[in-house]
Amino acid sequence: MNVTDFDYDLPEELIAQTPIEKRDESRLMILDTTKKTIEHKMFKNIIDFLNSGDCLVINNTKVIPARLYGKKQTGANVEFLLLNRIENDTWEALVRPGRKLLPGTQVTFGDGLLKATVLEVLESGNRKVVFEYNGIFNEILDQIGMMPLPPYIKEKLKDKDRYQTVYAKYEGSAAAPTAGLHFTNDLLEKIKEKNIEIANVTLHVGIGTFRPVKVEKVEEHNMHSEHFYIKQQDVDKINNAKKNGKRVIAVGTTSCRVLESVSDENGLLKPYEGDTNIFIYPGYKFKCIDALITNFHLPKSTLLMLVSALAGREFIIKAYEEAVKQKYRFFSFGDAMFIKNE
Repeated sequence: MNVTDFDYDLPEELIAQTPIEKRDESRLMILDTTKKTIEHKMFKNIIDFLNSGDCLVINNTKVIPARLYGKKQTGANVEFLLLNRIENDTWEALVRPGRKLLPGTQVTFGDGLLKATVLEVLESGNRKVVFEYNGIFNEILDQIGMMPLPPYIKEKLKDKDRYQTVYAKYEGSAAAPTAGLHFTNDLLEKIKEKNIEIANVTLHVGIGTFRPVKVEKVEEHNMHSEHFYIKQQDVDKINNAKKNGKRVIAVGTTSCRVLESVSDENGLLKPYEGDTNIFIYPGYKFKCIDALITNFHLPKSTLLMLVSALAGREFIIKAYEEAVKQKYRFFSFGDAMFIKNE
């Protein structure tokens, strides 16, 4: 299977640069994989496509303001992007300019609120760094850090909270689980009132989610790894839905990857914490999820391959071409899609 099979033409002006004013007033494309039909709705209409007893699975990770701008002792400007905490105040960071940030280099951020020392150059080319500060690290990050927006978003984000879901809880992500950005607290309450269970998973989204596929053959791609956990109370909700013949609906590809990583052949789960590098592409047999709420993904990306595995490649490409024609908004701050098979 060639990576070029997952390409499509996207006019640059359809890449959403800012979030729309009201989260649930984004557009929603409904894909029925059985009937091969496409409908156009608003996201708030999602409730009409959810049934009593269904289980909606959300990723409650929280994005940290992980992009830091600082200065070396020489006065030169540098940029850090925090990728993951190794232990305590030691982090793995993507740094620019890399060639100038050798072990022993010291960097100051926020007029001295935060200081970093480069410890070593990792195999990936990223840096192992240790921070020094007075106070609480996350509070300092909130004060001086910027949201690590994807590279295709060029405009500055006016409100940091718009790159968080309303249910974001556990800090650790370098990118938002963007399918969840469309939900409001009011919409979630209406969903609960309809007797639809909401279960949580926590997967900390890494910057690898934006990494391009550089091989020609899909099967040769090395998938990035991300840390996740799922608790007993949430496992119980998901398993009950499966046992009662109800649907498990993943909100976003991150939730989907967790569920498919830990489910057995019957789609049932156990509590688990670990890392997943599951790579889902056409030919994959889904074990747990029955439907998926997701955004529109980059051409030739692993996420486009995942949705193609669920809906069929030809149908997905047709739907994306229709979205372009209808001027849907694409990527992180863009519109949404609901893939169902009934």
